[in-house]
Amino acid sequence: MIELDIVKDDDMEMLLKDISNLYGYDFTQYSKASLKRRLNRICMLDKFASFAELRYRLTHDGAYLSRFIEEITVNVTEMFRDPQFYATLRQHILPVLGTYPFIRIWVAGCSTGEEAYSLAILLKEANLFDKTLIYATDINPNVLEKASKGIFPLNQMKQYSRNYILSAGKRDFSSYYVSMYDVVKFHSNLSSRMVFSTHNLVSDSSFNEFQLILCRNVLIYFDKDLQNKVFKLFDDSLQPLGFLALGAKETLRFSNVEHRYKQWNEDRIWKKIS
Repeated sequence: MIELDIVKDDDMEMLLKDISNLYGYDFTQYSKASLKRRLNRICMLDKFASFAELRYRLTHDGAYLSRFIEEITVNVTEMFRDPQFYATLRQHILPVLGTYPFIRIWVAGCSTGEEAYSLAILLKEANLFDKTLIYATDINPNVLEKASKGIFPLNQMKQYSRNYILSAGKRDFSSYYVSMYDVVKFHSNLSSRMVFSTHNLVSDSSFNEFQLILCRNVLIYFDKDLQNKVFKLFDDSLQPLGFLALGAKETLRFSNVEHRYKQWNEDRIWKKIS
């Protein structure tokens, strides 16, 4: 597919300021290369012939904002993505969390919820589910609505089941959902310990104290200054000796809070030591 190049660098800066001033969403510290690709993509998808058309639509049609955010934010996820990471959670991290009387977990940038449901299954199998709350947050209210329903395409279950088995899963993966034509619905008891809420990592503050925070493959779309800002937010939200899990291409190294953490292993899990 040939990508258009309608939105130029100066146009992008102008548009981001408009969005911040009008709606309070600040994308100015997102990776410029990624943003530009996505802005040009939305122009192609929604058939804008010029940057002026896109800008006019955004500044004059508040209802279009949710559509814009859905396209501009990256919602690529899957259940038990990187199975070795989940095996590490299962074998090493959850036993530590199990020593607490109550467990609070934050899945930041949860998208359509696959990671939150993966965690719920791990907690069920570790007999920790009933004393845990999973806070699943995202900037995009549309994906949160999808996440809360626990409905996913049937054609993805083969891959999800394979991931689950590789993560040292203990049961028949299909026992966690029911099939309905071309979709599946995960059992509602899995979401009974989940709280879905909008949260903007750029502008919102800490809202609880957690023993485990997962934010995987979100920070790669932020520039260095914004990454440091989000790391400070996570540090404020994580209790001492808690764990922070990042994506494969993300790291606390060279951040402003690195001295407060020790890397658990190569799976990008960090333990707060001070």
